[in-house]
Amino acid sequence: MGNQVSNQDQQVVYLKERLNMFLEVLDSIEPESTKVEDIDRLIQMMDDLELKLDQFKKTKE
Repeated sequence: MGNQVSNQDQQVVYLKERLNMFLEVLDSIEPESTKVEDIDRLIQMMDDLELKLDQFKKTKE
């Protein structure tokens, strides 16, 4: 996923893939053994998704 995403269709596909990865990670977490670092990583993933979405919005404008 290191390639630059330039057109709107690619951007949507990229965001969907990243969201699916996040959901897979979230699904695999065991609540009994989840550590603070795991939660921090989930928060970072969401922040990264939000940042990428904002970048894509700016290229659309």
